[in-house]
Amino acid sequence: MLHFDEADHTLISAAVIEAERSSDGEIVTIVAETSDAYHDVGLHYAVLGMLLVPALLAALPQSWVDRALGIFLGWNAMLSRGLLMLFLFALLALVFLIVRFALAYRPLRMALTPGTTKTRRVRRRAIMLFKAGTEKRTKGRTGVLLYVSLAEHRAEIVADEAIHSRVEADAWGAAMAALVGEIKAGRPGQGMAQAVEKVGAVLSQCLPPTLDNPNELPDRLIEL
Repeated sequence: MLHFDEADHTLISAAVIEAERSSDGEIVTIVAETSDAYHDVGLHYAVLGMLLVPALLAALPQSWVDRALGIFLGWNAMLSRGLLMLFLFALLALVFLIVRFALAYRPLRMALTPGTTKTRRVRRRAIMLFKAGTEKRTKGRTGVLLYVSLAEHRAEIVADEAIHSRVEADAWGAAMAALVGEIKAGRPGQGMAQAVEKVGAVLSQCLPPTLDNPNELPDRLIEL
């Protein structure tokens, strides 16, 4: 897992201060270890594994079933309906518990979580944090959130109304490319700083600085 040291914090804060000098925009940087626990993903896989049990049993050759019954119940044993239902219930419960406990191990659960699910939840968390700490917190609604979620290897940029109404979504492409490239190279602090610089360049075009330009949001990197 990547981490941000004191030098990274200093570098990012300096980049935010410098970027905000060239516009009326306010940039907030947040990094989180993960955006969701994804426990429901483990539960979904456990239910899926349980539902596959009857299908797999139905696909087994009858000779295999007869051989297994002979081992456990004897050669001449007859499997009653009640015993069959009890056996099936026990097998379903066993498979459910095995998968559920296996996916309690977070790295495995993260590896099996679909990419689209990660993208949606990182976006949802970014918007939630934006609404809680950035949206409508500036006089001119000029806040921008740069959010990085480390476990999912994803990042989001969310802008307040005054910026969103003037900037196309693809305007943040250069910032995201710089961020992702540096993080992949193991330099997360450099990536955040470069992304902030490029976000600042966009803001300087749509929100040039005015005389009334107070510092309304924190310049430091926030780690969750």
